[in-house]
Amino acid sequence: MVARLAVGDSTVGELADPYDVSVQAVSKHVKVLADAGLVSQTRDAQRRPCHLEAEVFDLMTKWIERYRQRAQERYERLDTVLAEMRGDMRHFCMTPMPSFRSETPSTRLAAASSEIPSLSVRRSIAS
Repeated sequence: MVARLAVGDSTVGELADPYDVSVQAVSKHVKVLADAGLVSQTRDAQRRPCHLEAEVFDLMTKWIERYRQRAQERYERLDTVLAEMRGDMRHFCMTPMPSFRSETPSTRLAAASSEIPSLSVRRSIAS
């Protein structure tokens, strides 16, 4: 209906003709569009042509475009974060695993214990 009204003004009957719907159904649709400010109806003797308010669509288009731009910026920031995370994962996956073959059990234990906080620190954290 909106596309038809974009071509020119039409009555409710003219809007209903190409479709398999009642004039009452089209009239209800026109009322919803009129309540939204998208369509207006005037009196022309016995006719009540519907007129599309194109200015409202221009305002809606500007409003939608503003939010589309904001959404686009958010998606671009998300892409950046995901790319950074992928880079971190690649770095993590490409970091070679330590080789323990040349080490003895005592050197492995010494190396591992140097990376673990001391027992006294663990007690202070727990209390």
